[in-house]
Amino acid sequence: MNKKRMAVGEGANTNIISIQWDATFFFERAVRSLDRFHYDKALKYFRRAVEYEPDNPVNHCNMAGILSEMGNYKESNEILSRIMDDLDPMMTECHFYMANNFANMEMYEAAEQSLVKYLQEDPEGQYLDEAEEMMDLLQFELERPMALKSIKAREGMVEHDQARALLEEGKFTEAVRILEDIVEGQPEFLAARNNLALAYYYMGLFDKAKEAIRSVLAQDSGNLHALCNLAIFYQHEGDKDNLAELVDLLTKTVPFHQEHVFKLATTMGILGEHEIAYRHFIRLAKDSEVQQDPCLFHYAAVAACNIGRLNDAERLWKTTMKLDPSSDVPHYYMQQLEQLRQGRAAAPISYHYHLPFEEQFKLWEKSTDGIPDHLKSDPLVRSSFFWALRHGDQHTKLQVIQAFGMIADNEVKDVLRAFLLESDEDDYLKKIAIFVLRTIGVQEPLKVVLEGKETTIEPNRVPSRLPEWHDKWEEVAQTALSRMSKHYDLVQQHDMMTLWVEYLSRVYPDVPKLTKSEGWAAALEYLTAKMHRRAISYHEVSVRYGTSIATVSKHVKLIDSACGIKEKMKSISSFFSSHEPNED
Repeated sequence: MNKKRMAVGEGANTNIISIQWDATFFFERAVRSLDRFHYDKALKYFRRAVEYEPDNPVNHCNMAGILSEMGNYKESNEILSRIMDDLDPMMTECHFYMANNFANMEMYEAAEQSLVKYLQEDPEGQYLDEAEEMMDLLQFELERPMALKSIKAREGMVEHDQARALLEEGKFTEAVRILEDIVEGQPEFLAARNNLALAYYYMGLFDKAKEAIRSVLAQDSGNLHALCNLAIFYQHEGDKDNLAELVDLLTKTVPFHQEHVFKLATTMGILGEHEIAYRHFIRLAKDSEVQQDPCLFHYAAVAACNIGRLNDAERLWKTTMKLDPSSDVPHYYMQQLEQLRQGRAAAPISYHYHLPFEEQFKLWEKSTDGIPDHLKSDPLVRSSFFWALRHGDQHTKLQVIQAFGMIADNEVKDVLRAFLLESDEDDYLKKIAIFVLRTIGVQEPLKVVLEGKETTIEPNRVPSRLPEWHDKWEEVAQTALSRMSKHYDLVQQHDMMTLWVEYLSRVYPDVPKLTKSEGWAAALEYLTAKMHRRAISYHEVSVRYGTSIATVSKHVKLIDSACGIKEKMKSISSFFSSHEPNED
């Protein structure tokens, strides 16, 4: 280091003080000048500090800071950029400084890019509050939200919020993918683990759900959300001993936070502890922050009903009606309440704020519009679908697969793809699922386990043993589907396709020459209608397909001769008469 000696006194006894002119010396002088708002001097001293220690990024950063204070934003950013490129890429706060400079120059796009880099790369979050304020400014100036995927200093928080939103929308498989990534990267993120357990549970994956809950309790044995979830899992498994012990603990618990009170109340209700649930729900209903939530009053009404407080239940459901006048839910349960008062057996009173599964299907089957949009995204409705697809009987699963055809979003497609690979599921249901996937636009090859073996169904093919599939055969199927789509449900449409494939398979390779597709398509609709006990005549289908009664009758005989449709139907009931060709 260069050293100079300076005389500070005179005479024989003069003291000589050695001053070390190094980076530290100039840094201290610069700071002193800053304190006095002498920016020119401070900049000069910081430049000298950089000369002494050119590889020290802090000195460069200080110089950039002074230039910014002096309004020289461009030169400041040049220095900051040099720090990130050449000296220390880990000084991620430089991105924040650059964002400030760009914002001051009204270069908002560039400011956004630098701010996003700061938020996505800075692990400490020293300027996190200031950065969020700048986000608001930039969103106002750019008139759009910021394209931010994650905040490094809040690792997983943005993703977790996104996953929670997906859960609330009923998009469970998408939520699971995000939550699994968070938990893998941050094992201590207990809220993410709890939500992952719920997502598994909603999808009917009980073993995975319980495993996720146990991992939470291993880190925090008193976690109320985890304890509540575990109690519900014990109830599902029929584990009475562990459940009784846990219910005893939860009964003595009196949470303070509103969120915890709500969680405990709903859990106790599901567990059948309706008196305790009612007490917690009424406590919440007195809170001004949640007094406009119709779900809360429904839950309180259910609890009241289940402990025999029918007048209170009626009052609470009437409040639900006022808060949510368009909902069928409170009206349905008021009818159930009236049945109880008359001493008649009523359907089970559910805490879920939606109609029972069977009631929903009755409404949708009557409606020409299918499932209403608001119910398609209702998480409770969707979770009931997922649950039923895994644990319902065959008829219920069939209904769910049809409902999925009406919802037709990416979540549904993922669930049906996974369903095709379940080795224990019925092959007929899988073929319906394939048909639904094709109907809602999935055209890529589909992997499916049929007859115990994994196979791939190519686009424009149906599951069959036919070695080929001709365009003319496909034309017949599409002609029938185009006429049937508005009059027949997806299962009936699928059965028409199955009948067509069965006929072709039985007569192959001696398939009759197919000239006009309409006659064959009309015959397929006719036979499908008969198989599903629907009234139909040769005249009706001949008019709809623009062909003759004789042509339809001829093709019906050919298909029946090969497939034995009449004989199969006679074993169930007599739908075909011996004089069918004379129908008009």
